[in-house]
Amino acid sequence: MSEIFKGLPKVEYKGPQSRDPLAFKYYDAGKAVLGKPMKEHLKFAMAWWHNLGAAGTDMFGPGTADKRFGAAEAGTMEHAHAKVEAGFEFMGKLGIDYYCFHDVDLVPEAADINETNRRIDEIADHLAEKQAESGRKLLWGTANMFSNPRFMNGAGSSNSAEVFCFAAAQVKKALDVTVKLGGRGYVFWGGREGYETLLNTDVAFEQGNIAALMKMAVSYGRGIGFDGDFYIEPKPKEPMKHQYDFDAATSAGFLKKYGLDKDFKLNIEANHATLAGHTFQHDLRVAAVEGLFGSVDANQGDMLLGWDTDEFPFNAYETTFAMYEILKAGGFTNGGLNFDSKSRRPSYTYEDMFKSFILGMDSFALGLVKAAAIIEDGRIDAFVKERYASYETTEYGRAIRSGTATLAGLAEVAGGLGAPALPGSGRQEELESIVNQILFG
Repeated sequence: MSEIFKGLPKVEYKGPQSRDPLAFKYYDAGKAVLGKPMKEHLKFAMAWWHNLGAAGTDMFGPGTADKRFGAAEAGTMEHAHAKVEAGFEFMGKLGIDYYCFHDVDLVPEAADINETNRRIDEIADHLAEKQAESGRKLLWGTANMFSNPRFMNGAGSSNSAEVFCFAAAQVKKALDVTVKLGGRGYVFWGGREGYETLLNTDVAFEQGNIAALMKMAVSYGRGIGFDGDFYIEPKPKEPMKHQYDFDAATSAGFLKKYGLDKDFKLNIEANHATLAGHTFQHDLRVAAVEGLFGSVDANQGDMLLGWDTDEFPFNAYETTFAMYEILKAGGFTNGGLNFDSKSRRPSYTYEDMFKSFILGMDSFALGLVKAAAIIEDGRIDAFVKERYASYETTEYGRAIRSGTATLAGLAEVAGGLGAPALPGSGRQEELESIVNQILFG
């Protein structure tokens, strides 16, 4: 197939002083950071649905971008094959090694699931050929179980056993394709796994059914040779008012309650964390503390808007704090940084697609460099250790940490201390000044 992104060059690193809008300013793929090349720390992935599918449609109007990529008509198998060619050319020009998909991002969904599956098999063969040619890989796959009207009440949480069967069929096929293409992850984003009102909802019943679907997926996936990670992607609301995977902590509790935590980890999205009233780094930290850190959907939201805007990240503070958490968690194994981000509606050209990814990749590269600098500087880690030092330097502190302390024993200690001193200063402003010094000094 002929070149699709004509006139758009392979994007190269030219450094922070470059004024070339089609060059990386901070992402230098081979540069060593903490003993490992940038590209290994970051593991960037392209989201098939946004980059190749989102045309700028919003609730107030139709799309502004033409993403047919040379096909005569959108929503056809010709278009599906054109997106494969466009996607791999795009990744090649940007040096992106991975991509992610939903089943019906790849092909137009047919009225009959058997025909949909035939189309998926056809496009999977095309993807396998392009992977073999380019060396690029699938990071993770998933099934879209929220767009079709049958999923109006969710998939695993649906009140209809017939709909549950369709959900199971989609998960099976998406797992088949993920394994065929060598994907290292499979994601459950419960887009409608929740409820609008308790007046018509049996919460325990629905949560049990969601867990049952996930257990079936684990059993089937392991049976066909999938040895990667399953993921839950937390989100608090939108489209459902109350979603069962509200945030990292809620999702961790769900996984442990149903015994799924040995196979599942969390795919944390920045915009979802902020919709839950948290920071991105908060949900990353909770996932790591629970032993469930897996992968990341990289984007950011607009704090003035109450929905999932999926903007390309540009906030260097946020990417620095995110990469600090990722580095402290040990980095990625099977996961990576998937840009679940879309260009703004007025940014509708092919060139805008490239500039959007350059922004996101540069933002995370800068965040990686600065997070590594914070770790190497050591002042913040040293302060945190010092802040809890009394649990190491006193006999009763050590007893609390070891689990040998008793209420009676600690009450006796307290009685001999007199009026306790205030805890040491949190020095928040000093620590924030250190961050500024490292970012801009």
